[in-house]
Amino acid sequence: MGSDLWTYPETIGRLDLTGFDVEAQDGSIGKVDEATQDVGESYVVVDTGVWIFGKKVLLPAGLIERVDRDEEKVWIDRTKDEIENAPEFDKDNYQSDDYRSSIGGYYGSRDTTERETEEQRVADRSQPA
Repeated sequence: MGSDLWTYPETIGRLDLTGFDVEAQDGSIGKVDEATQDVGESYVVVDTGVWIFGKKVLLPAGLIERVDRDEEKVWIDRTKDEIENAPEFDKDNYQSDDYRSSIGGYYGSRDTTERETEEQRVADRSQPA
């Protein structure tokens, strides 16, 4: 698991995102309930409200695509289904290394899969027909 997954994009800077609305790629998922600024270990906890029956989810800071400070809105680089199917939020252990590893493995796997798929497409194109 790379630390980039747990690091805010440079364009966001040091901003408390608590209370900001959260948008997935395909719609609203809730509000930021908690946000950390720990170097290489940053995340947001999102209260999904009625969307997933009051469930909370932990999202690594590296999934944040952009933030609108005026509208107080955060955009996440994942779909609602990906977020809903993430490992269950564990309110007692969400700050532990083991829990964060399972979250990192879940969200980090998509980037790896996409990279491998693109590398395969490039390799396939270079093969003689």
